[in-house]
Amino acid sequence: MKIPHSKSILSFVALLLASSVFTGALNAQEEADEVVVEETAADGAEEEADTGRSLIDMIKVGGWAMYPLGALSIAGLGLVVYNFIAVRPNKLLNVDTIEEVAEKAKDFKIDEARQICAENPSPLTNICDAGLERITADFVDPESMEKAMEEASVEELSGPFVYINYLSVIASLSPMVGLLGTVSGMVKAFNVIAAQGVGQPQALANNISEALITTATGMIIGIPAMFFFFYFKNKYGKITSSVSRIIGDFHHEFVAALRKSQG
Repeated sequence: MKIPHSKSILSFVALLLASSVFTGALNAQEEADEVVVEETAADGAEEEADTGRSLIDMIKVGGWAMYPLGALSIAGLGLVVYNFIAVRPNKLLNVDTIEEVAEKAKDFKIDEARQICAENPSPLTNICDAGLERITADFVDPESMEKAMEEASVEELSGPFVYINYLSVIASLSPMVGLLGTVSGMVKAFNVIAAQGVGQPQALANNISEALITTATGMIIGIPAMFFFFYFKNKYGKITSSVSRIIGDFHHEFVAALRKSQG
């Protein structure tokens, strides 16, 4: 049987329309799937961004303990900078000036030697000046001079070490304050469990975060403070040993010159 030409054209047109509708539906479904995938990825990125915390957020979560820990960190940093400037051999020893003082002392120009010490203040020149102060025109006692320099050395050398010792205080206090913040956070966490059970994980997690952040902060402050305490302590110990040797040489040269003049 032959199909009329007009019916063939109509069937062909209907087939094209059905194909276009089916293709459009597939394209629409693919676009919808892509939108869903993009939205899911965006939501995942937002959730990932929300889980990350800035430094300010961590400080807020850390609670009250972060304020004393912040003060300790600033104090520790200031002490490290100060000790780097103050604990230096050239600043504390001032060897060139001591040589000038020794030359004047050996010539028994005591006033001129003390004037040099006054114009160049340092722990070493102050110690020498204390010994020269015991010398008068009528009486020279080497033992009294040596005793005066020993007393002055204890006073002069103990001053700079105080600022080094403060680093040990910060190194000891920081972990203790962090531990106190940890206890505070754990107490809050158990209070949440007692009041609401375990059905509020977000509140519980915030309290545990407070505990862990304060502990970590205390250790971060305490460990460098302890390191720099021993670093400056050893460095200062070498300087004080040099001071004892220089003062001993100064006293020996003066006594030798005194005996030479008397002999």
